[in-house]
Amino acid sequence: MSNESLSGPRHGSINYLEFPSRDPALTKAFFSQVFGWTFVDYGPDYCAFKEPHTGSVEGGFYRADACSDADAGAVLIVFYSRDLAATQQAVEQAGGSVSRPVFEFPGGRRFHFKEPCGNEFAVWSDQ
Repeated sequence: MSNESLSGPRHGSINYLEFPSRDPALTKAFFSQVFGWTFVDYGPDYCAFKEPHTGSVEGGFYRADACSDADAGAVLIVFYSRDLAATQQAVEQAGGSVSRPVFEFPGGRRFHFKEPCGNEFAVWSDQ
């Protein structure tokens, strides 16, 4: 194991997972009971989780009725980057398209993109 993995997220690693839920309260109850996950609510339509055993898996559940891309309910995989602009440039150079431009949120900035076949992902950075 390298020292880099002990100091924070690794460049290019999957960092945060988001999943659809038609009923976030029911989803929270299920995962709390079955796996002992803990949650933080951010309004009635989003709750974040942290896997309690190792703390290495974090993510959230968002209200959605359908699936395909993130807006339709598919899982949104969020990657970490030390350099958001360079990662966005690499996405575009490889044939991807930005589906949501860079925006700020508490703790950093991120953008969403679709790879050439249309699957949606996101990238965030605290830099």
